[in-house]
Amino acid sequence: MDLLNTLVEKGLRRETPTREEALAVLATSDDELLDVVAAAGKVRRQWFGRRVKLNYLVNLKSGLCPEDCSYCSQRLGSKADILKYTWLKPDEASQAAAAGIAGGAKRVCLVASGRGPTDRDVERVGRTIEAIKEQNEGVEVCACLGLLSDGQAERLKTAGADAYNHNLNTSEGTYGEITTTHTYADRVDTVQKAHAAGLSACSGLIAGMGETDEDLVDVVFALRELDSDSVPVNFLIPFEGTPLAKEWNLSPQRCLRILAMVRFVCPDVEVRIAGGREVHLRSMQPLALNIANSIFLGDYLTSEGQAGKADLDMIADAGFEVEGAGTTTLPAHRADALAAAGGGSGSHASAGGCGSEASAGCGGHGEAAGGCGPCGGHAAAPADAPAEVPAAASEARTDLVAVRRRGAGTDLAPNT
Repeated sequence: MDLLNTLVEKGLRRETPTREEALAVLATSDDELLDVVAAAGKVRRQWFGRRVKLNYLVNLKSGLCPEDCSYCSQRLGSKADILKYTWLKPDEASQAAAAGIAGGAKRVCLVASGRGPTDRDVERVGRTIEAIKEQNEGVEVCACLGLLSDGQAERLKTAGADAYNHNLNTSEGTYGEITTTHTYADRVDTVQKAHAAGLSACSGLIAGMGETDEDLVDVVFALRELDSDSVPVNFLIPFEGTPLAKEWNLSPQRCLRILAMVRFVCPDVEVRIAGGREVHLRSMQPLALNIANSIFLGDYLTSEGQAGKADLDMIADAGFEVEGAGTTTLPAHRADALAAAGGGSGSHASAGGCGSEASAGCGGHGEAAGGCGPCGGHAAAPADAPAEVPAAASEARTDLVAVRRRGAGTDLAPNT
């Protein structure tokens, strides 16, 4: 296809495709799908070889968030039966992180529900970062705490944080239909604060909330403009008890097209398959590794992922290799730019981020969640409206949505 040849050439040159080209990727047919994956794979291999970076989530504080993000199982008013606990102590968090590192994770993502951290919270997380780094030389740490106030990003950087995650989630035009307690501009401001402090910026999206192709292209182009080093792609996990529980709009084929579009628009950044991959990609997960160069190992914030050993077997069976701790994730030009901005060169040259299960911070810690009620144009149709199922929609696989009952906040061993 001329389209794919053009996109490969642009990706190898780090040239931005047009909006029309990005939309055309999402509109390709199932007959063209393997060609789309192969083309995106050429761009992926140019900048990241056959390496797969493993990231590990530690949910420092679960549930009871005051924000109303419709996708989140930790949101205000959520009836999802998730774990709820207050802050882990630094030694507890460090112990949880060590389990992921032992399983092969290169980066630890420290996430806490809430609108944003207080200065006391930043101090607490700073002590946790110091404890993790003291016990695990060379590990990268990404913080994900919600909206940042002035000076907080700098304090996290001083404490040893390498990156900060805060997802845009959806397009600016539709953001108000998903969340009302903060704005899209608030999220952009936090990503910019992280950049300014010399932290590697991680920001991504959630697909499957009822958005249009135009919405997806809008948010990915916005992420490119923000110059995020890492773009986590979450696939909505429709949790019972949250407003998007009836939103089952994704098929494995749709997920692959979305990942490919992100790779073409952001060719040289870390593209991570984040929350929802087991639910929506299912047996197509190995194929997605040809597009994305990063995944989370084991469980997510409030949901369980596939077994950590299965993740490692999948990577090996697909012909990829786990990225070692001594390898710089980002291509040299991005790593050098990050170092020049004060972000260092080796340990935080990958943008990591916590974009798993929907967003981080501002109530977006609950996996791309879901629930039972309407939420603007992104929710299920009202009960008296005729059901409309998108042609590409997957059947509801509620059997694949498992609430996390192990790891951080419990007495059970984590899934690593």
